[in-house]
Amino acid sequence: MSNTCQTKTSDGKSEDAAAPLVLLGVTGCIAVYKSCEILRGLQKAGVRVKVVMTKNACEFVGPTTFRALTHEPVAIDTFGDGPGDPIHHVSLAEECDLFLIAPCTANVLAKMAAGIADDLLSTTALACTAPIAVAPAMNVHMYEAVATRHNMQVLDSRGVHFIEPGEGYLACGDVGRGRLADPADIVASVLHMLEREKDLEGRHVVVTAGPTVEPIDAVRFISNPSTGKMGFAIAEAALERGAVVTLVTGPVSLVDVPGAKMVRVGTACEMKAVVDEAFPSADIAIFSAAVSDFRPRTVSDRKLKKGADDEALSRIELVENPDILASCGAAKREGQVVVGFAAETNDVVGNARSKLFRKKADFIVANDVSRGQGFGADSDEVTFVSASGEQHLPELGKRELADRILDKALEFLKLGLETS
Repeated sequence: MSNTCQTKTSDGKSEDAAAPLVLLGVTGCIAVYKSCEILRGLQKAGVRVKVVMTKNACEFVGPTTFRALTHEPVAIDTFGDGPGDPIHHVSLAEECDLFLIAPCTANVLAKMAAGIADDLLSTTALACTAPIAVAPAMNVHMYEAVATRHNMQVLDSRGVHFIEPGEGYLACGDVGRGRLADPADIVASVLHMLEREKDLEGRHVVVTAGPTVEPIDAVRFISNPSTGKMGFAIAEAALERGAVVTLVTGPVSLVDVPGAKMVRVGTACEMKAVVDEAFPSADIAIFSAAVSDFRPRTVSDRKLKKGADDEALSRIELVENPDILASCGAAKREGQVVVGFAAETNDVVGNARSKLFRKKADFIVANDVSRGQGFGADSDEVTFVSASGEQHLPELGKRELADRILDKALEFLKLGLETS
């Protein structure tokens, strides 16, 4: 017989204290009443729930409602009545397996992005090391405001998961995006996050990122605008999910990803040499680097001067670089997953599908860079192209997109293990 503590859910059923614990943050807007439905949905899935509210949230739904549903004290004040813990924000942050803020107002988003901790909820968010999920709810103009979009991009880059609002008639009378996502969708997203928390534990994930640089002379080179943001986001997400990560990156201005084996290279040939060494032990290899297709046949060890070296500068002979994705696709063993990227300007899906079969990848992440998304952007809209079809994703922050890519790769990994 287990000696773990048990509490009662709102259904009167026993709830094992060893079950995952979600801390539900409730902020002040009209959608607060839907938080009760979210809470009930989580409880029915076997999740323990505790609640922390802002004082403004209490103006819409009182804490008594949440206390009745959870049979737990509701945390509101940093000081004052409530659980007798002098550092309550720390204990709440450390206790939870996931912190869900639903609904989350523009004000609370801004506080989180700026690191402001002036009430119990925002202080708990700052102290929290568990995954954080946010379901925004606000007026359409507030949601589309430059400041709000910036704050969301900042939080996305830090690994905060966004459950995007829906479109429709808003309480203020406007029509547009900003309505809290459907409670069932929020519950499903939270359960998925709890399931995938360490789903890559013990797996080796190899990621390439950034551009390559092919020298022409001592000061000139051939390259592209890749910043490495996507590859670094994938590496960070894989680490959080328990993977052993090798990140092979071309020249970028991003800082090292703590915990990853970092290898910085310059040219495509240098990148291939590192990948060739790392790939055989990889479970998943994700090739997000923008590798130069060609390099100069000869490289001058001095600066070629305009005038004196016009002939050399006007006749740069190029040779083809090795194709890293194709070579790994051809060498792929049973149980390995290979993911490629396709940055296209026309016939995006068609070109990605051609690349899929030519490079023997499991799937291709295709994006249309002619629309200003892709290189250097903090968000992207992509399509997964595989032998079984296409899956289009809406515009997502790169950190959230990184998790979606890993989710898809894990599907292929599990399928390969089942059939091997």
